Amino acid sequence: MTVFPKPVILALAMSAAVVGAASAQSVRELGVFREWKSYATADGAGEVCFALSQPQTVSPQPDGFTAAWLYISHRPGESVTNEFNLVAGFTFAPDSAATVSVGGDSFVLFTKDDAAWLDDPSQGDRLSSTIRAGSSLVVEGTSDKGIKVTETFSLSGATAASKAIDSEC
Repeated sequence: MTVFPKPVILALAMSAAVVGAASAQSVRELGVFREWKSYATADGAGEVCFALSQPQTVSPQPDGFTAAWLYISHRPGESVTNEFNLVAGFTFAPDSAATVSVGGDSFVLFTKDDAAWLDDPSQGDRLSSTIRAGSSLVVEGTSDKGIKVTETFSLSGATAASKAIDSEC
């Protein structure tokens, strides 16, 4: 069993539950699939399953860069499947958009602080299918310092990680 500290849980599970500053929550690992991992946990609305990966490259790496994570989440209790979320590891420029590209397909992301989501959530299933068929994913966004940052993720293992969360949730 893997245990994540509160800030990671909030990002991973995108939970609406309020947790104390020093608390941690239990997360079950569903599997490790090359560059991707999948997990399940529960929040106040029920089961939450997510597949995640970290970028292979971040260029240029912004000052104050922390950890970046890309998530695909299911929250069946809220009728949410294939929700795309990026925790960039840096703060985006206010009111800026970012893009995610896989092969020849691009999707617009809206940003807030250090996170980004699909601007059109109805494209989640299409993006998830594109991820399963692709080999790499590129996110481009502008930092709060005005620097264009590119994060490149491997999609090796993304299909298996996605299938694991499909089976669990």
